[in-house]
Amino acid sequence: MKEFELKYGCNPNQKPAKIFMHDGSDLPIEVLSGRPGYINFLDAFNSWQLVKELREALNLPAVTSFKHVSPTSAAVGIKLSEKLKKACFVDDIEGLDDSPLACAYARARGTDRMCSYGDWVALSDVCDLTTARMLFREVSDGIIAPGFEPEALELLKTKRKGNYNIVKIDPSYVPDPLEHKQVFGITFEQGRNNFKIGRELLNNLVTVNKDLPESAARDLIVSLITLKYTQSNSVCYAVDGQAIGVGAGQQSRIHCTRLAGGKADTWFLRQSDKVLALPFKEELSRPERDNVIDGYINQNEEDVCAEGNWQKYFTERPAPFTREEQRAYLDGVQNVALGSDAFFPFSDNIDRAYKSGVRYIAEPGGSIRDDLVIEACNRYGIAMAFTGMRLFHH
Repeated sequence: MKEFELKYGCNPNQKPAKIFMHDGSDLPIEVLSGRPGYINFLDAFNSWQLVKELREALNLPAVTSFKHVSPTSAAVGIKLSEKLKKACFVDDIEGLDDSPLACAYARARGTDRMCSYGDWVALSDVCDLTTARMLFREVSDGIIAPGFEPEALELLKTKRKGNYNIVKIDPSYVPDPLEHKQVFGITFEQGRNNFKIGRELLNNLVTVNKDLPESAARDLIVSLITLKYTQSNSVCYAVDGQAIGVGAGQQSRIHCTRLAGGKADTWFLRQSDKVLALPFKEELSRPERDNVIDGYINQNEEDVCAEGNWQKYFTERPAPFTREEQRAYLDGVQNVALGSDAFFPFSDNIDRAYKSGVRYIAEPGGSIRDDLVIEACNRYGIAMAFTGMRLFHH
């Protein structure tokens, strides 16, 4: 296939639209079902790079959930605790523990379920039936993978009345080392960001605490590779082999840290006994439960516990999850890793990160206030590595 015609570009008025190889060669993909659009392919190709790199760096199956050209999460194939299975709505999946790929998908899709609504999924490995079964019941726009088991493909082809977007990519494809894009009719050229992220990137520990366990190194690598494909500015919280809070595309670093920290806090609080015991009505759909849980934890637009509201969602009125209760729960969280795609310009980022259990940090360094940032880490006992490598992505 030399080119693939798209219905339109980013918006319906942007026609014509297509994807093709600049040198006239065949596209490294095969569309097995559906008709992916312009934004679908942006998500597909960015997300594939992320999981391919995670797979190579950690030698574990990797999955990411993408929305609007940034990951909502990324994870590697580590088994889930029973509480996490319940929080991710996968406690009913048979054979989950037997499929590392399915575990990675459960983590990536379950991290930020509101943002993953209508996502694009990328798998580093051939899609198995267990993973396909979980994906089948979620609201999703499409999937890219290096292959599909026959039963998995047969199932996914029935999703969305046969219109689900399924893309198979050649895992051996290597892009040209130079890449181009146009803005306002002007062509930009740059070398591809082929920088490899691995354990050696974390050797320059600049804090008093220089203890970096392998589990923390793994989580920092997950965080940094996730950031490599996240719209900048961005920071990423990670723990247990998965990104649990991504703050993307903010102009201020502290806003990234707050946004991602709030998502990480919500992820932890979803696993609290109080949230897991919410008495939902049986007819409430999965996305509706996600919205209600978010409202219950973050107490935003609607008080879901208020009279006249709780009856829509619950069989009995739950007690509110007070700020004091939430703070007490989060105070028990620790060993979270945090990556940043550029240096922290002020120590307020460290203050905010610590509140979400961060004990390990990787950032490029190079700020005129590095000494204040290091001092803040030392005050909290945080181990921080300067990577020397910026990871902007636009």
